[in-house]
Amino acid sequence: QVQLIESGGGLVQAGGSLRLSCAASGGRFSNYGMGWFRQAPGKEREFVAAINGNGDSSYSAKSVKGRFTISRDNPKTTVYMQMNSLKPEDTAVYYCARSTNMGWSTDTWRYGYWGQGTQVTVSS
Repeated sequence: QVQLIESGGGLVQAGGSLRLSCAASGGRFSNYGMGWFRQAPGKEREFVAAINGNGDSSYSAKSVKGRFTISRDNPKTTVYMQMNSLKPEDTAVYYCARSTNMGWSTDTWRYGYWGQGTQVTVSS
C-alpha cells in the first residue's frame, strides 16, 4: 500500500522560506516520478514542480521558477520542496503525488497516489 505523508507547512511572512517534505512508503520509490501540486481556496489544483525517479531531471511551474526547488533522497524515500521568497499568492494546500511511471509530468491525471496535503500560509 502506497502512502505519502507531507510535512513542513506552516505560517510564514512574505519573503520567508519553508521546506516541505513528503515521506513515501510502499513500492520502489526510485521507480516513480514525484510531483508537488497546490490548491488555493476556490481554485483548481495546479502543478508546482516535479522530478523524475532518478532525480536528474525536474521541472517547475513558471510562477515558482527560481524560488522553489524540488529534490529527492531515494534512500530515504522522501521528496522535498525548498520554497524561498514566498509570496502571499503562494498560500495554498500543498500536495505531493507519485507518478504512474519514472518520468515527471505536469498533469494531475498522470499521478496515481496523493498525500493528504499540508497548509502553507504566507502573510503580507
